[in-house]
Amino acid sequence: MNVSSRWLMISVGLGVLLNPLNSSMISVAIARLQNVYHLDFTVVSWIIFSFYIASAISQPIMGKASDLFGRKKIFLSGLVIAFVTSLLAPLSPNFGWLIVFRIVQSIGTSMMGSVGMAIVRIHITEKQAAAVSVISMFQSGAAAIGPFIGGVLIHWWDWPAIFFVNIPFVVSSFLLALKTIPKDERSTSIARNMSFRKWMDLIDVPGILLFTVGLIAMLIGLLSAKSYGHIALINVIVGLFGLVVLGGFVRHELKTTSPFFPLRSFVKYPAMTWVNAEFMVVNVLFYALFFGLPSYLQMVRHVSEFYTGILMLSLGLWSLVASPIAGRWIDKSGPRPALLLSGVLMTFGAIWIMILSKTSPVLSVCLALTAFGISNGLNSVGMQSALFKSSPKEIIGVASGLFNTSRNFGAILSSMLLGIIMGGKFSFDGFRLLGETLTVIALLWVFMSQKRQRSGQLEES
Repeated sequence: MNVSSRWLMISVGLGVLLNPLNSSMISVAIARLQNVYHLDFTVVSWIIFSFYIASAISQPIMGKASDLFGRKKIFLSGLVIAFVTSLLAPLSPNFGWLIVFRIVQSIGTSMMGSVGMAIVRIHITEKQAAAVSVISMFQSGAAAIGPFIGGVLIHWWDWPAIFFVNIPFVVSSFLLALKTIPKDERSTSIARNMSFRKWMDLIDVPGILLFTVGLIAMLIGLLSAKSYGHIALINVIVGLFGLVVLGGFVRHELKTTSPFFPLRSFVKYPAMTWVNAEFMVVNVLFYALFFGLPSYLQMVRHVSEFYTGILMLSLGLWSLVASPIAGRWIDKSGPRPALLLSGVLMTFGAIWIMILSKTSPVLSVCLALTAFGISNGLNSVGMQSALFKSSPKEIIGVASGLFNTSRNFGAILSSMLLGIIMGGKFSFDGFRLLGETLTVIALLWVFMSQKRQRSGQLEES
């Protein structure tokens, strides 16, 4: 691999790491933001899933936009948006504006994530697998160390630092990308001759609007169901309205020729659908712990952001260690043994959370973090392998996109779960209830995974 290819990888890597870095750093900042803006836990949890909702919507849109307007243009535009939001978010006059900047930040960072891997695959022709793995390491590494970086920054400066830290990455990536990413091909000029209505049809604006309105309305309705509170009639109406709109979204997506979310693929390939459902469930587990445990440490056990970040680092590091080991194991034995061990570890971690007492040593949470970290590493490789086996080769690109969307949905559902269980205040009783809920979900996932794999073996035989 020549020098220019290496610099291209670095420029792209510095851009694509921004989305996972910003989605993970916020886990340590939730307690501080709740105190700064005087909010209950349900409201402050919108800082989590607003980011994932925006990512789930913008990633497929930006993938289509890059085919029309050029990948380099989309990548550089995303960096500009990330730069502006990193400067403005800390100046937010209230929490509502912070959510707005957080959503725009998610869109900007999703622009790099949507086209970064494609840029590497197109412009680096030698040792391409190694190049792709390096970009994946930028993404997974950023997600792994995000809570640690967030904890250090908040401890020494304050929560605005988790936005300012993006600036050196953005500037470095932009300057390198200008020089290293080749110019877009002339074929992208087709977008200039495309009518506005055709462009709207191509990205499926009606589908996007139905999905966004329906999901947000349903979340508002569900989040009104606090653990020990009452549900207002207006919230029930809003929730039901959201379900009706989502039903309209499903009907629209099955009929339209260029769907925002290709539901027909799920209908046509049930094995692939089952894998995505499992992946969504496992991410509900992972992200509920990922966002719930820092709040438990800070709000219940009164651990500082700095030490919370250090403790959370074990989750990401064990995940990184387990992933390459899982790859070699799955190559030899298939995904079933690795996924079974993953389910056992998840169940153990959830039970461990459930039995923690108010006087348990803080370091004991590392046992749950280790179990979930190894489990996540096994799942990342095992579920990807299961996806490749269940998806026809001709739609593997679509399947990979749906797989990432399932991850985003899992993160959204996990934050919704936290909001419902905790209600207005993060408490020890709520944390124990979270452990009980995660134990049930872990057992459900083990049942789903083993049933799918047994049925797959019967079909092969």
